[in-house]
Order: sequence, then structure tokens, then C-alpha cells
Amino acid sequence: MEFVNKKLEEFNTYLKNRKIAVIGLGVSNLPLLDYLYHYKANVTVFDDKEIDEIPKETIDKITKYSMEFSFGKNSLQKLVGFDLIFRSPSCLPTKPELLAESERGAIVTTEIEMLMEMCPGKIIGVTGSDGKTTTTSLIYEIIKAGKYNCYLGGNIGMPLFTKLPDMKPEDVIVLELSSFQLMGMEISPDISVITNITPNHLNIHKDYQEYIEAKKAIFKNQNENGILILNYDNDITRECAKEANGKIIFFSGSQKLDNGYIVDGDVIKECNDKIRKHILNTNELILKGHHNFENACTAIAATKDLVDIDTAVQAIKDFKGVEHRIELVEEINGVKWYNDSASSSPTRTLAGLNAFDKEEIVLIAGGYDKNLDYKPMAKTVVDKVKTLILIGQTANKIFDAVKQELENQNKNINIYMCDTLAQSVGVAYKYAKPDQVVLFSPASASFDMFKNFADRGNQFKELVNKVK
Repeated sequence: MEFVNKKLEEFNTYLKNRKIAVIGLGVSNLPLLDYLYHYKANVTVFDDKEIDEIPKETIDKITKYSMEFSFGKNSLQKLVGFDLIFRSPSCLPTKPELLAESERGAIVTTEIEMLMEMCPGKIIGVTGSDGKTTTTSLIYEIIKAGKYNCYLGGNIGMPLFTKLPDMKPEDVIVLELSSFQLMGMEISPDISVITNITPNHLNIHKDYQEYIEAKKAIFKNQNENGILILNYDNDITRECAKEANGKIIFFSGSQKLDNGYIVDGDVIKECNDKIRKHILNTNELILKGHHNFENACTAIAATKDLVDIDTAVQAIKDFKGVEHRIELVEEINGVKWYNDSASSSPTRTLAGLNAFDKEEIVLIAGGYDKNLDYKPMAKTVVDKVKTLILIGQTANKIFDAVKQELENQNKNINIYMCDTLAQSVGVAYKYAKPDQVVLFSPASASFDMFKNFADRGNQFKELVNKVK
């Protein structure tokens, strides 16, 4: 008997003539316009960009569908009297206009939350301050290797809401979820992962506690059948176990757990009642860095009930990594150049630096300021970096943190301040020596000079290829 998604059918019927707002014309919301038009909803589109900043093809679609719109920095002043509001992740549910509409009776949601509400298959969700994209991608590859029909979405992959009509109960949906997507969410995945929680996005969230609570939404609405995978080494995630409703599985990169998954030296092990079973050697992985070995532990934990261990291990061995994450770009005159543009916080750059055990490092860092503290990375920079090249808004903050640590240790390293990425690549090419690595790991967001971290990483790769 062919499966019928009754929840989706009811929702589609509900849409006809409903007054619906779509806030933000980013990747996740654009396919919604087609969907809502098809089901005859009365749609108004909002975006804080001015009309001349919005792509012509988007404006053409809005015009073709005869949708109302409100653009510009005060666009939400017209957000009144709606039945259903799809907010973009960057439009936090704490905005006064959204709170007012919610009080009046509107349903405030997101594309990803509605997907989760009506998805008939099993959902695996991954969040965390660092490592979530690699972990999500590893899980996806393992699930695919297990011969499931699998969908990848959320922060990566494609917007999946419009794929709901194709989804079946036996399918698996793997989602990377940011704090912005999770904030205010009233549903949790069947299997939830938190890789770690450290300060991030404090330029947008009210404070660190709001950021932490947003992350916790990934498991707060699980029932007793839910599974939650947590980082034992992170104080905040370890404490999350006390609030969980379902089963807890820990992973660790430093502790010998009685139960869970661990990195023990150069071996990944499964632990059951203090019996630790060898799973694979880390030198069998293409992935580089201790943090990625932890990501592999996490992916195994998340898929253990769905895919046999031999299949999971082979998928991990075959995994080549994710673009812009310690990605080898080129070797030039004995110097290896790595693109780690996705490292947009100090903890991510620390992981990148620690991925290199013996090589001397030329580090290019700096970018958009998210109000983060750079002191925690200073000691590792002083210990491992021979030449430091700084750019962007955070250049002076990083310089001050490193200078203080240099004075504490009575050491000296060469530090260069640059105005552009092109200039920094030129300086790195001039001073890097054979057997050293050039690591572009900004420890900062990209928005001071680039569209996003991918644009930043692609420009870095283009510049490296030009200096060959």
C-alpha cells in the first residue's frame, strides 16, 4: 500500500487563502514561494534588504506570483495580521514584531521546523559550535552506505521542505542545525547530536546563555525514545545529560569512558560496561586532526542503531573531508597550503592548529568581529606558529592577545598586518619555508570582506593558485 503523508495533506489544505508571511529571501525560503503559490496561499514577502539589493530573478518570481512585499530596514512594520509566519534563521524569534504577532495568534515557525513536524522518516540532527558540518556529512555518508534513501539539509545540502511529498517512513533525514534555526523550535530530532558548545555568535544573540539555550532545543522536545549524543569533554554538553528525556551516548577525545565512543591514542574505540573494543586506527582516515577523530566517534554513535559497524567504518575511511575545512589546496616549493576558511571562531582555529603535530605553521587569521575572546588561542599560536599574518576587523584583537602571551613566555614570532587577503597570501608566499604549512584559519567570521566563509575560502584558493 502506497504511503500517504496525512500531516502534509492537512497542511496543504490549510494553506489555501491563508495569510502567510515569508521573512527573508535566502536559500531556505526561496523554494517556499513556489510551494505556497501552488497551494494558493496569500503570501507577503519581507526582507531587510532594499529592492535593488535583491536578485532580479527573485523579484521576477514575486511579481509573477503577484505576491505582496515589504523591503528595507523597517520592512517588519507591516508584519500585522498573519496566520502563519516563516522566519529566516537570521530573523530571531525574539524580534518585537514576531513576538507581537505570536501574541495575537500567529504561528511563527521556520522552513526547517515545519519540515521536522511533517517528515515521516527518522531525523538525525547535529548542532554545536564547532565540527557540526563535518559530523553531519560523515553521518550522511554512513547512512547512504547503509543503503537508506537519505536526505541532507539544514545549514548544508538543499532546502528540504519542498521534498516532503517524496519522503517515506523508511527514509533518513540528516540535518545540520544552527542556533538560529533551533531558537524557539518546539520539536526535536529522533537522534540529536551536540558536538560542543563554546562562545559564538555573541554579536547576534543577547548573551551566551541565550546561545546555549538555543542549542539545547535540539533535544529538549525529545521523548523517552529519543537518542542524544553528547561531548563528554565539554562542560556544558556533559551537563546537558541531566536535562535529557531519552537515551544518552557520550563521546570523548580524552577520557576512557565506561560507555560510549572514545579516541584512545591513535585508536577509536567503542566502550560497553568498561569493555573497550577497537574500531579503527586514526591513521586509516583521510581526515586530519584530533577533532576530526572525535567527529568520527560522534558519527558512529549517531548511526549505531541504523548501520552495521563495518559499513560505518568503511564510509569514514573513504570520507575525504568537507571543503574549506583543513582542505589541502596546493604544495608549492615544499610548502603545503591549507584552506580552513570555515574556522570562524578561536576554538575552530585551535583545532586547525592542533591538527599539525610536527610542521611549523605560517598562520593567516582575522576577519569580522563576533565579539569573541582571542586570549584562549594565544598560547597555541605562540607554541606552533612561526609567522603570523593578520587581516580584517579582528587583526588588532588577535595581535594584542598573542603579544601578551609572547611577553609572558619571553618569546618572539614574526607578525605582519595586512589590508587584504591578496596581500596576506603574498606575505605568506614570501616568508614560508619548505616543510612548513600555510594555514588560512581566520578564527573570525567573513562578513567584513566576503559574502560568506565559502566565498572567502574560494578567493584564498584562487590566490594560492596564482602564486604557483
